[in-house]
Amino acid sequence: MELTKSLRQYPLENIIHDTVRDETADYGKNKSDFSSTKKFKALKRIPLSGLMDLKIDYAFKQLFGIEKNKQITIVFLNEFLQKTGRDPIKDITFINIEAGGEYIDDKQSRLDVLVLTTAGEKINVEIQFTDQYNMIKRSIYYWSGVYRSQLRSGMGYDELSDVISINLLNFNIFDQTERFHTMHHLFEDEEQFKLTGVMEFHYIEMPKLLKAWKEDQLDPWNDVLARWLLLLGMIDHRNKKFYEDIYRELEEIAMEDETLRKAFHNWEELSMTPEQFLAYESRLKHILDEEAAKREAELRAQKAEKDGMKRGMERGMERGMERGIERGIKSGMKRGIEQGEKKAKKLIAQRLLSDGAEIQYVMGITELSKEEVLEIQKDIMG
Repeated sequence: MELTKSLRQYPLENIIHDTVRDETADYGKNKSDFSSTKKFKALKRIPLSGLMDLKIDYAFKQLFGIEKNKQITIVFLNEFLQKTGRDPIKDITFINIEAGGEYIDDKQSRLDVLVLTTAGEKINVEIQFTDQYNMIKRSIYYWSGVYRSQLRSGMGYDELSDVISINLLNFNIFDQTERFHTMHHLFEDEEQFKLTGVMEFHYIEMPKLLKAWKEDQLDPWNDVLARWLLLLGMIDHRNKKFYEDIYRELEEIAMEDETLRKAFHNWEELSMTPEQFLAYESRLKHILDEEAAKREAELRAQKAEKDGMKRGMERGMERGMERGIERGIKSGMKRGIEQGEKKAKKLIAQRLLSDGAEIQYVMGITELSKEEVLEIQKDIMG
């Protein structure tokens, strides 16, 4: 429990205090407009290693999936909706989607966060820490369940609301693009017009996001969605990576972004609550154990395949040698018989020629060629 130990070194009263700036700037102001000499107190925090990894579904749900943090969730989701020209969300209602035994079997119809907007849209946010190699079908399956569940007796199909699926992935799935955020709808093949807006999928690939950050391709000061996604990518407990540079950038932005500042505060508070952190650690351990078990199964399968190939090659060589010997014996016997017959024919030809038989006659009796008979005759004559 290394993470728990690190938290105990930072009592709550030493961590949380007010954030102060001398003056207020515009929400989207570029970072170049802020001077490092301006006086403000940085967000006090526990060590980054003590924060929950928000890519773990339990932690994500505790920050973005509860009524207390509804305004944070609204701001976060609106950044996705504005990318496809939808109206901003004014309010949301969290829909209870627990089906019991939530983390026992990932094949259950489990969603992480499902909300209903005031416009009647349903938004499902699914966060996947481990690549199960089935994400596309999985997200379509979840989408269809939410869409189908709206239909009630007496309802018409035109009353069904749009369902938007947002998939936050701790791995890459698209080789066709380096963009970390892709959006998908149903389009006509030839003229590319949209069939319907009821189906909308967003995929966020976190490794591509972090790659873009390292290559200085992101501007979280002017791209609000980027700042929220970097918040999710900042902590990586599986690989023990903690991005101090991302934190420093977001910390400064949070001086002007009240909702982001509140998210930081609630994230720290969540990470410092012993009961919550123990539940988080339990979930993280379960995920890592599943990954380890899957990897061991893959290694065993690879070893079994290699052993099978080795045994197959050995058996093949043994059988090949046996068959080779058999063929060799048969071939040798055949050659021996042929050579014996040839020798006997030459002896008969020799006797016939010695008795004065004509060459054509000898050829007919022995089935030897004319050249062979003449050669025998030459030997007899001297």
